Amino acid sequence: MSSAPLAAAPAPLPAADPGPPVVTRTALFLGFLQVGLTGFGGVLAAARRILVEDRRWLKGPEFTALLSIGQLLPGPNVINLSVALGDRFHGVVGSLIAIVGLMLAPMAIVLMLGWLYVTYGDVPFVQGIVRGIAPAAAGLMVATALKMAFAELRRPWRIAIALAGFVGVGLLRLPLFQVLPALVVIAIGLSWWTLRRQERQP
Repeated sequence: MSSAPLAAAPAPLPAADPGPPVVTRTALFLGFLQVGLTGFGGVLAAARRILVEDRRWLKGPEFTALLSIGQLLPGPNVINLSVALGDRFHGVVGSLIAIVGLMLAPMAIVLMLGWLYVTYGDVPFVQGIVRGIAPAAAGLMVATALKMAFAELRRPWRIAIALAGFVGVGLLRLPLFQVLPALVVIAIGLSWWTLRRQERQP
């Protein structure tokens, strides 16, 4: 007895693109408030963890791109990042909400700590605490830099650009305003060459 061949299973449909995340103004404020409250030793490490890993408002390369833009502009990097991200979700109002959320808690805490340091700064125990914070802050910055670097390993020339900046500014003590424009021009050229090479591939 012959049996009819079984019908082939339908091919799975490709996953739909979820699109950009929907972030309310309240969520935007609370997100940057969390960044400001947990950014001990440097807000950058907390900002990447919260915005990329926890809330997933940005992907790793997007965070790096916005941070790079903030690095090129005057002012603190994370504040520039908050302005750009707030503007993406809610325009100028979103930028103001993000800045207020980011700065509100640290400003209050710093004012209180400043008063305490002026009052008790001569106590040896307090001086020891202040000296001990510096290595922890440096460790947080190095850990964040390594996370961002590992995400860029697929483009070795990006690692080379980062190392060139570290050598020029960190080791050779060259002025940042001289090193940065040169590296930007080289990075734009290499990025353009990479895109053209990908377009030519079948």
